[in-house]
Order: sequence, then C-alpha cells, then structure tokens
Amino acid sequence: MVESWYQYMNVGTIHFMSFPDVGKGEGPITETLEKILQDDFFTAVEMTRVKDDKVREQVKKMLETSHVVSVYGTQPLLLSNKLDINSLIEEERKKAVSEVKKCIEEAAYLGAKSVVVLSGPHPGKGLEEEGVRKLLESLEELCDYSRRYHLVFELETFDFDVDKKCLIGKSDLAATVAQKIRAKYPNFGLLLDLSHFPLQYEQTKTAIKNCAKYITHLHIGNCVLKDRNHSAYGDLHPRFGVNGGENDVDQLREFFEALFEAGLLKNDPAVKVGDKPIISFEVKPMAGENPGLVLANSKRVFKQAWALL
Repeated sequence: MVESWYQYMNVGTIHFMSFPDVGKGEGPITETLEKILQDDFFTAVEMTRVKDDKVREQVKKMLETSHVVSVYGTQPLLLSNKLDINSLIEEERKKAVSEVKKCIEEAAYLGAKSVVVLSGPHPGKGLEEEGVRKLLESLEELCDYSRRYHLVFELETFDFDVDKKCLIGKSDLAATVAQKIRAKYPNFGLLLDLSHFPLQYEQTKTAIKNCAKYITHLHIGNCVLKDRNHSAYGDLHPRFGVNGGENDVDQLREFFEALFEAGLLKNDPAVKVGDKPIISFEVKPMAGENPGLVLANSKRVFKQAWALL
C-alpha cells in the first residue's frame, strides 16, 4: 500500500509495557518516556498513574512539547490493587469507581484524549448477568465523569478464562455492553487488542466485525496460548515472533485488513490528525530482554505487515 499509515491512524506504544519498571507510577518515568517521545515514529503514547507531583508536571510538559496524542490507562492500578468495577459487593465497586475518577482527573491534567479501564473478574457461573448490571452502573457513572473533562472513556476486552479472567472478554458481550452505554454516552468506546483474540478463542475478523460500531482504540501485540510451561504463557504480551507465540507479521497484516474491511481505517482529510484511531504496541520485554530492541522489533513487524497490504 502506497499511502502512509499516518493518514489512517496514530501509532503509539504503551509506556508502562515498553518499560515495565514504571508501571507502579514510580521509577525512571521521564527518562524512559523521553526515549519514546524522541522517536518520531510514534504519534501517540499511553501513560498510567504518576505518583510524584513534580514528575507528573514534567510528564505533562514533555507530552505537550512532543506533539503526541496521549491516552491514560488505568489497567495497572486496577489489576495491582485488585479493584473491580463490576464487583457484586457494592462497597468494593464504589471503591474501584472512586479510584478511576482520580485517574480521570490526572488524565485531564496530562492532556490525555481518553481513559481506559478493564472489567473486573468474571463473578462466576450464574452470576454473569448481575455482574454486567454492576458494570453498566459503573460505566455510566465514569462516562459521565469523563464527559466533564471532555475525555473519551474506553473499556478494553480481555480473556475470560485463561489469565485475567475478566467479565468482558468475548466480543459479542462487549458489543452488547457498548450498545447500552453508547446510547446514553457518545464519549464511550471499546478497545480491542490483537494480543487478546487468541486468548478469547476468537478470529480477528469476527471480533472486529462484532464490535466495529464501538471501537475507538486498538492495541497490537502477541501472546502464548498453547504451551502452559512457556515463561510468557497467558496475557504477558511477549515480542512479536517469539517461539511458541500466536502473532507475527502475517497476523498483524490480517488485523489491518480486517480494520479496513470494517471501515475503521479511513484516509479522510476531514478528520483531524489527533482524532484518527490510535493503534498502540502492547509489547513487554521478557526477562533479560532489552526494551529498545523489543520496541524496534515491534516497529519492524508493523512496517512489514503494512507493506504486505
């Protein structure tokens, strides 16, 4: 394909996955962020909580200076603290919602475009319907809160029985939830991840087609599913092409093709650059791997897949 991918999307990486040491809101945040922002391949970056006020102020200035679109991911906070926005225990659900609201405020300060959450654990057999009701209640409250700050609010789909075991895994259930929320809150969207499709036992085209109306954001990466003894088994996002992995150049090419077929990638001059879809690498270095080399791997695979369209 002759056209540049920048005509269709903003390409990003997830800061706290590319450099896992910063996932808890501490560590070499500015030093590692600078490596991403100095690379003009990226027009987007995804951040998470920054605990220190002075560091947060530095991050804000860096994002502004670099002319990138930024996104705020709450996933590390929710997972590490076992916060559940669809908890059947009302006190726990409210606690999770309260923490996400703090993230929304921080995202607004940083100048982010959107905030991303994931659903909590599946509540168990016979309790899915009640869990979905609780999730809808939380999403409505959080979409309303995000709207005050002019932010898009997004729900990412995960696996439902392999690793994270989230309530919202399968694309058909995600679409059902999205339909109900979008009817009230136009600022709501879904985030789908190529890394998660094998873990959800879904074909790329099926998942994208089911959710196409509601997709506002995408992740690309890899996973290991078949070998339970593999060090990257489950939802650990190893590099593309890792031995035993599910995704490489061909799978990413198929992903791009599915997005074009669903009408999600359009070369529309009327759409502002910052409003084009964000597609970010969610790739995490394995033990002993150099983060810079893993990022270079991702960029090569992206370029190769695009060239094959």
